[in-house]
Amino acid sequence: MEPSLAVDIGRQCLWITLVISGPLLIVGLVVGLVIGIVQAVTQIHEMTLTFIPKILAVVGLFFWLLPWMTTKMLDYTINLFNLIPTAIH
Repeated sequence: MEPSLAVDIGRQCLWITLVISGPLLIVGLVVGLVIGIVQAVTQIHEMTLTFIPKILAVVGLFFWLLPWMTTKMLDYTINLFNLIPTAIH
């Protein structure tokens, strides 16, 4: 296997990881920011008030995006398996 191929496979792996996890992390960040602003305005500092909406939003988005995430992972895995004959020579 050539080093450039190994680097390209690693780059694709990191890119797929970012693409799949990005929406979940962004939603968690936005919900946490909105809850933090609401807590600062109302001066209610309850710890569970932050975690429960974030968990619900991320889990809801996860189940909504699950088919898309599965398709992305399957495409990457099929592409990786198709590279095996060309990598071994």
